[in-house]
Amino acid sequence: MTRPEISELMTRVQDAWKRHDVATLADFHAEDGVVESPFAGGVARGREAIGKVYQAFFHAFPDVTLEADEPLIDGDRVVLIARISGTDRGGFLGMHPTGRTVSFPCILLFDFENGLIARERRIYDFTGLALQVGAIKVKPV
Repeated sequence: MTRPEISELMTRVQDAWKRHDVATLADFHAEDGVVESPFAGGVARGREAIGKVYQAFFHAFPDVTLEADEPLIDGDRVVLIARISGTDRGGFLGMHPTGRTVSFPCILLFDFENGLIARERRIYDFTGLALQVGAIKVKPV
């Protein structure tokens, strides 16, 4: 893929994310694509499993937003630095909804093959997210 093609595809990915369009987001991934994410419990393999990760995230945080910087593109690889914000209304990782607002920085790394996302790695402060929704507590020092 050319740089302009990747840039245009990343715009479409971000637009689908804003609409919480699970089917479209899953279709951006290769049929045998991989998503590595703490929210996925490690690794989701295949378009159907990847769609379920998106669905679970949007269910847990139905008002979630992704505010991203300009993508960094190098060949068939992309780095997207972003901030995810939302409210825990659907329950995070099987917990009861807390109604708490979360906001955390994340880095999304994409590898493209044949015009699709072959691999996506989602890196974020999972512990900070768990603290914000009350899944874990910290003792004051």
